[in-house]
Amino acid sequence: MIRADHTALQRVRATGRLSVKQSHGQTRLDRLFQEGAAKIRFPAPESEALEAVLINTAGGLTGGDRVDWTIEAAAQTSLSLTTQACEKVYRAGSGQAAVSVAIRAGAAARVAWLPQETILFDGSALRRRLDVELAAGSEALLLEATIFGRRAMGEDVDHATFHDRWRVHLDGRLVHAEDFRIGPDVAAQLCSPVVTNGGRAVATLLTIGADAERLLEPARAIIGADGGASFWRVGPTGKLLARLVATDGYALRARLIPLVGLLNGRAGLPKIWTS
Repeated sequence: MIRADHTALQRVRATGRLSVKQSHGQTRLDRLFQEGAAKIRFPAPESEALEAVLINTAGGLTGGDRVDWTIEAAAQTSLSLTTQACEKVYRAGSGQAAVSVAIRAGAAARVAWLPQETILFDGSALRRRLDVELAAGSEALLLEATIFGRRAMGEDVDHATFHDRWRVHLDGRLVHAEDFRIGPDVAAQLCSPVVTNGGRAVATLLTIGADAERLLEPARAIIGADGGASFWRVGPTGKLLARLVATDGYALRARLIPLVGLLNGRAGLPKIWTS
């Protein structure tokens, strides 16, 4: 007689909450909460703009894991957020890994959400959600980049499931919404000309701000033929949406680095991206 193994596997539970305030012309830490595998570090002294690095100490995600980040930037603050490394999503025995990010920015605040790439492995399952609430006059730069297996490591992703959901509100009005779903037959779907035409690395960048329109043509010059960018007026402000497709993560980052540098203005690239 064979007994079923009902041992409960340990799952990642990570919760991080961060809020910043404006004090004497500088953005300063206001409140910080870390629980489970979530850690937040500040690699540079507090200045006009504050940079925070989000860390999942578990070293990766699989089915049943959950990571939640909540960010609040008070009026007139400037905050840049990134991750310590690429997030790796491994084969899921059961269930999905879930990552949730909630960002709120006060009047005249500026927030840049610039995580490093997410790498999906064969058999992985990920549900990712980004919810952003912007007050009137605030600005945001939002990025998510995803790699379907590392070509240089000989990794192929034949079957996986991935759902990426964005909702962005400005002054209570929905200004951007998208849902990207792929799987389970990822390899076949990526080969479609209307998906990535064989590309294994993708990125979406959204800029919301009064000066976004002037960045459209320089952004298109960086993106080239494998991707595109568009601009829309949104009340008194505007939004620029850019998408990149590449054969692998190296080719993606070659264009992603100058594009983020362009769209993020004086703040430029997160320091950890080039360290």
